Amino acid sequence: MKILYAVQATGNGHVSRAREIVPLLKSLADTDVLLSGQNAALQLPFDIRYRISGLGFVFGKQGGIDYTKSIAQANLYQLFRDIRQLPVEYYDLVISDFEPVSAWACRKKRKSCIALSHQAAFLSKKTPRPEKQDLFTEWILKYYSPCSDAYGFHFKSYDKAIFTPVIRKDIRALHPTDKNFYIVYLPAYGDTLLISYFHQFPDVAIKIFSIHSKQKYTHKNVEVIPVNPQDFNQGFESCSGIITGGGFETPAEAIYLNKKMMVIPMRNQYEQICNAEALRQIGFPVLPAINKDFTLHLEKWFSSDFRYQEQYPDHTKEILTNIIEEHAPRYSGARQLQSG
Repeated sequence: MKILYAVQATGNGHVSRAREIVPLLKSLADTDVLLSGQNAALQLPFDIRYRISGLGFVFGKQGGIDYTKSIAQANLYQLFRDIRQLPVEYYDLVISDFEPVSAWACRKKRKSCIALSHQAAFLSKKTPRPEKQDLFTEWILKYYSPCSDAYGFHFKSYDKAIFTPVIRKDIRALHPTDKNFYIVYLPAYGDTLLISYFHQFPDVAIKIFSIHSKQKYTHKNVEVIPVNPQDFNQGFESCSGIITGGGFETPAEAIYLNKKMMVIPMRNQYEQICNAEALRQIGFPVLPAINKDFTLHLEKWFSSDFRYQEQYPDHTKEILTNIIEEHAPRYSGARQLQSG
């Protein structure tokens, strides 16, 4: 049996999950990997059969997406060409982690596509949402990467086809301690803006993990470190807590490691706002943005000690095995894929 696993690289979360899922898929079946997008800072330790531009977004420095740069980088002609040319018909099973080219190629060629992603959890109405829902973004979540069957990951199993997070082996191997410093991972905010606030707490040690800086430097009580897995994991292991966006993987890992957490979702990024609502319901402090009151929120958070831990089980192989057993028989009969 031959499987195509497609993952987008518009965020490190998708790539982190792929690092865990792809080796397991390869142990279960002959698996090719498609990677689209260019934003992820993490590297994949296995061969990529298809590397395409896809359709993604660019982080800004004021708390949201830089739509001007995102539109400028979009190549719609290439996107439609990739959808037409991707040979999904040669695979018995196509699994997509919110990757649009593979999903729309399947739709165009009337082939089933299995969604296996955090975003797939939002296809259930039982997943937490803010009081004011964004109907347009709900539509995007449904049709950006359309699927025939969906399996999602979330902080809790809100529905029957929603599983708890895939925690990286590197994180499971850590031994959490508290060395009295905090880490910050807010890629939608510029380093200078963040430093201006954290300088107001000179006795609090801060490590900012930045996608905007290529060199490590220290300014008073704040250390800025370019994002890389080794330094981030070391900081995560021994920090007192983390201030992060409304992504999925990093908050899930903070829960697993029993760390304090403050959440600031990206502005106008509905998926992150939904994640933040789920974390707010658990009990974590959530801010809509960094503004003039940020210092007051920081002071309160530094003096608090709310934590919430879940020992998320490592059930990824079981999930993949069940998906293959459930869906592969009905997708058999793929045409032979030419090498090269």
